[in-house]
Amino acid sequence: MASPRSTSRTLSRGDTGSFLLFIVAGVAIAVWAVIRSAGTIVAAAGNRDVRVPVDFLDTIAQAPIGPDGASVPVELTGAVVTAPSLPLASLWALFLAEGTFAAAVVTVVTLLLILCIGILRGEIFSRRHTRLVVAVGIVSLIAAFAVPFFQNMVANGALAWLSDRTYDRGLTQQIDLPILIVIGFVAGLSSTVFAVGDRLRRDTEGLV
Repeated sequence: MASPRSTSRTLSRGDTGSFLLFIVAGVAIAVWAVIRSAGTIVAAAGNRDVRVPVDFLDTIAQAPIGPDGASVPVELTGAVVTAPSLPLASLWALFLAEGTFAAAVVTVVTLLLILCIGILRGEIFSRRHTRLVVAVGIVSLIAAFAVPFFQNMVANGALAWLSDRTYDRGLTQQIDLPILIVIGFVAGLSSTVFAVGDRLRRDTEGLV
């Protein structure tokens, strides 16, 4: 029967220090995400003068960047507008966007911290770790799709409110497909690596 390898035989002091720094950074990121989302929700809860990021398409604006501050036409791709208030559906979409963002970050960080703690204990490849990596990929993909989707609802509601539903900004795509593809690829590759590593580990243990 194979004897489990100790952490000292698996990781060097430098590796251990790196994982500990990763854990500290992960906790800090999770705390930042919660504070950021909570602050945005609290600021918008009164539904007065709500600041909303908006993406634009083929929109020309005037910027004072000419001689002596003269206005020059520029193509506007993004801006922050202040809506006196938001439609109820858009306000709830804002809450959902921020809640989803914070929940996803905390969930991903927690899963990765559990993975790090397992590695620090000397267990690198296992079915449990493979499931953790798969879960991280799934949560990341869901958040990468859901958060921009809700944010787009907020932006549409703010522009409709400001323009009395007379402004059409065109078909803007806030869900970044390249990012979704990269996240899916990295998640799939990581899951495959851990699954193959776990299988090789079990095969090796069977030979001992």
